[in-house]
Amino acid sequence: MKVTVIGAGNVGATVAECVARKDMVAEVVLIDIVEGLPQGKALDLAQSAPIHGFDTKVVGTNDYADTAGSDICVITAGLARKPGMSRDDLLAKNAQIVESVTQQFAAKSPNAILIVVSNPLDVMTYVAYMTSGFPSHRVMGMAGVLDTARYRAFLAAELGVSVKDIQALLMGGHGDTMVPLPSYTTIGGIPVTQMIAKDKLDAIVERTKFGGGEIVKLMGTSAWYAPGAASAEMVEAIVKDSGRVLPAAVWLNGQYGLDGLFIGAPARLGRKGVEGIVEVSLTKDEKALLEASAAAVRGGVADLERIRKG
Repeated sequence: MKVTVIGAGNVGATVAECVARKDMVAEVVLIDIVEGLPQGKALDLAQSAPIHGFDTKVVGTNDYADTAGSDICVITAGLARKPGMSRDDLLAKNAQIVESVTQQFAAKSPNAILIVVSNPLDVMTYVAYMTSGFPSHRVMGMAGVLDTARYRAFLAAELGVSVKDIQALLMGGHGDTMVPLPSYTTIGGIPVTQMIAKDKLDAIVERTKFGGGEIVKLMGTSAWYAPGAASAEMVEAIVKDSGRVLPAAVWLNGQYGLDGLFIGAPARLGRKGVEGIVEVSLTKDEKALLEASAAAVRGGVADLERIRKG
């Protein structure tokens, strides 16, 4: 199989590295508009292959012709918010970027599966869906895998347990309206509520919601190691047709009482993309939080439409 990663910045390059090191596809294509950048990073990655022991071919390019026939595409292209830039400015500029790269890629690989990483994620996934014309099961956003990873990392550090033994579920939009679900969080099969005091668990949930912002405050830019690894985990589930159930931004069509939007929910991933959406029972409070998150996502889409019209 062939995987294209659009955007050779920190996130895109890390996605390419993580996918290549899993040694599960024939080729990874890293594409960017900056001449020399994807070529240089691809060459560097290729030279790491003898050390890490992978045979995946890594190609860097500025030409979408080199992406033709891709099975999966991870879209990381976009701008980070800069001083003086309003939320509307960022939304409009990244929508233009995602729309452009999606058009160019889809023309060369009309049967591919899209995984969107660009922010604001839920809205950009919608943009890629509308632009590509792909069926909804072949378009998804990467957020839940990253957010649950942060949640699990914080829990592991607090409890002194292995991250391997922590299972967790998180729903909703990517950002401060996300909905971590302690009722579906376990450590070695033991409910997390039996392992940690409520006030500490609540603090970890809040830290998870603002996990990306915490990193930006520390180093002045967005994270890339965890987002890259999270994207590669989704790629692996699709390539291996594993049927893994992972939280992702998926198109809901009545599930959870929501319709016509991309938002985080547990999804079964396989060779066809989103092969099923798992509906779990939510408490009244959890349902209210999910509905509030959905309203925020719809607000983002409405803002984009307003900007484009006006």
